[in-house]
Amino acid sequence: MKIYCVTHKEINGIEKLGLIPFGVGKNKFPEHYKTEQEGQNISEKNYNYSETSFHYWYWKNILKETDEKKWFGMCQYRRYFIKYEYKDQIDNTTGKQGYFPNIRNFGELENLIQKVPSNKWENYDIILCEPWSVHVSSKMKIIKRGVKSILRDPLIIFMKSRQNIRLHFEMFHGYDNLKKAINELPHKDKKDFIDYIESNTNLSGHCMFYSNNPSLINKFYTDLFDWLFKCEKVFGLDLQGYDTQRIYSFLTERYMPFWFNKYSKVKYWPWIYCDITKF
Repeated sequence: MKIYCVTHKEINGIEKLGLIPFGVGKNKFPEHYKTEQEGQNISEKNYNYSETSFHYWYWKNILKETDEKKWFGMCQYRRYFIKYEYKDQIDNTTGKQGYFPNIRNFGELENLIQKVPSNKWENYDIILCEPWSVHVSSKMKIIKRGVKSILRDPLIIFMKSRQNIRLHFEMFHGYDNLKKAINELPHKDKKDFIDYIESNTNLSGHCMFYSNNPSLINKFYTDLFDWLFKCEKVFGLDLQGYDTQRIYSFLTERYMPFWFNKYSKVKYWPWIYCDITKF
């Protein structure tokens, strides 16, 4: 099973985890790394696309060579799919998404990572991250960052059921930006996407996946990048500040679980946060 571990900087030890180190952006990487600077790429847009630029590279350079029914996928250098048996040890409460206690070295992490197909994946097309709650624990933070959203719906301060994916995006990535992006969606998805972001208070984020269905992934990438490139005409690439400079990655993070839930059979899988630069 080929699993790419995506990073924007050189990190020693990724190969110790049995993963393929993959560098995004224009930094220099060691010779044993794969990088998006090879083949067709949007490396120059990585500042705005983050790990989504890996997805473009994979689509254009590797996907066509991927065998049907062979599992493949990607993770990030700080987030990993882990074996199901460790699921109950993960703390996914608000503010601690993916926290797993006491991982001290590469060996311990390598033992946790799911690197072979599970029999629980039978009859599923795609493995995505177990969703985490987008509820905002602090009412003051909602008031501070979500004033315009509150004016539209005052009950979001008091009712967690109103603190949905839409509110979360509006608070952290610009109030009107998601609305503008939705306007660029094709008619076949627009209403369903609005329903998805307004009816869900949990998000399967981080843009990680495992799959054994390259034809499905190809359809997803075709729809995704058609949308994102249309959004570029709205937002451009000269964006500043963490909340907006990576807007295309944040849009992908919302669109990816929506699309796969609409067009395929999704299996959510446990994942953890672990910063291997601290080992």
